[in-house]
Amino acid sequence: GVSHVLTLVLQELSLLCKRDVNGVGMLYDLLRSRWLQALLKIYECLQHYLGKRPAPVTLQARALSREVVELLREAPQSGEIKELRRLLRSPHFKAALLSAHDTVAQKDFEPTLPPLPDNIPENEEAMRIVCLVKNNQPLGATIKRHEITGDITVARVIHGGLADRSGLLYAGDKLVEVNGVPVEGLEPEQVINIL
Repeated sequence: GVSHVLTLVLQELSLLCKRDVNGVGMLYDLLRSRWLQALLKIYECLQHYLGKRPAPVTLQARALSREVVELLREAPQSGEIKELRRLLRSPHFKAALLSAHDTVAQKDFEPTLPPLPDNIPENEEAMRIVCLVKNNQPLGATIKRHEITGDITVARVIHGGLADRSGLLYAGDKLVEVNGVPVEGLEPEQVINIL
């Protein structure tokens, strides 16, 4: 995918860097930057998700089931048709399966990001909004208070953990807000409780 193409481009650029071609060093550094790598990883994940994302055939399976039952009532009665009508009219099928299908098919389960805060400092180099859904699994990262600035930062990202697999958090990243709660002035233990 995109990562493979980027690797090939970086290999080619490293050869040009050795020949000192104008601007190649800057381009090489840009393509090796963590934020671009993370952005490409997000892009590949989204493309993979969009390619495999199942979509419901209909949003109204219960209504379709009732329509099929009515059509079967008019059809010549064979053993298979009687069994199919019985299955489609059974409360377990109608209430449980079809109702659950319709509920899920009509909902949007995509994560929604909070709006950007109005008071983003202009002197910040870069700010990212990261949305990680944990589902009772650990974050896979440790945090600490920066000795000089007092900021809460990511101390380490554990290999194979949620943060590592997402490619969105890096050691040294400053935490500004967690789940909508500003972390400035909080102790690392308090931030862990929010996480």
